[in-house]
Amino acid sequence: MPRYKLTIEYDGTPFVGWQIQAAGESVQGVLARAVTRFSGEEAAVHGAGRTDAGVHATGQVAHVELARDWPPDTVRDAMNAHLRPHPVAVLAAERAEGDFHARFSATGRRYLYRIIARRPDLVLERNRAWRVLRPLDAKAMAEGAARLIGRHDFTTFRAIGCQAASPVKTLDRLEVETVPLEGPGMEIRVHAQARSFLHHQVRSMVGTLVKVGEGAWTPDDVSAALEAADRTRCGPMAPSAGLYLAEVTY
Repeated sequence: MPRYKLTIEYDGTPFVGWQIQAAGESVQGVLARAVTRFSGEEAAVHGAGRTDAGVHATGQVAHVELARDWPPDTVRDAMNAHLRPHPVAVLAAERAEGDFHARFSATGRRYLYRIIARRPDLVLERNRAWRVLRPLDAKAMAEGAARLIGRHDFTTFRAIGCQAASPVKTLDRLEVETVPLEGPGMEIRVHAQARSFLHHQVRSMVGTLVKVGEGAWTPDDVSAALEAADRTRCGPMAPSAGLYLAEVTY
């Protein structure tokens, strides 16, 4: 059966997350319905990562198998026609090898987290970034981020219900970038890259780095929290709205 690799963008605000659940609309669910409506087939859509409720994607990857050999552009355009008005779009569809798996074939994942520091409420960026009220020290945040790069036991930054077999992960990149804004305030972007992440790891690391940016923690406090391997030593978890699955590599 022909297998298709899909690159997908979505606004996670109205969804319960990527994965189909008993109650609520999911990204996976609306994609599966779009496949059925254009092809007449009941086909599972397998994603590279299970993003939580409110988390966005600019580069989620999924795969689907269809009985008929459709041109990839037809798959893309037909799915998009049936996805409307949901805030989900198939950016690209391409034929994949029969053993390709969106999740298990992935060699890396990159997440972006957006923080906007300003007093006024967010309007155009509402649900798309975390608003904090005071300016942040991006240099101190970058120093704290450097303490987390490498292979570590990330128990401190792991969700209580995380189902990963081991808390040990290799964090290849955790970079803090300052982006100028035309209006008031500042934007800080945190880029995180690894082969895979623990549940809530990125949001937990970002919340901890914001404590550093506020001056409440030092980079040494980040090291101590990591070495403690204790979830209670983590900073507050950042909201889901600022997180984006930006890229999956193969």
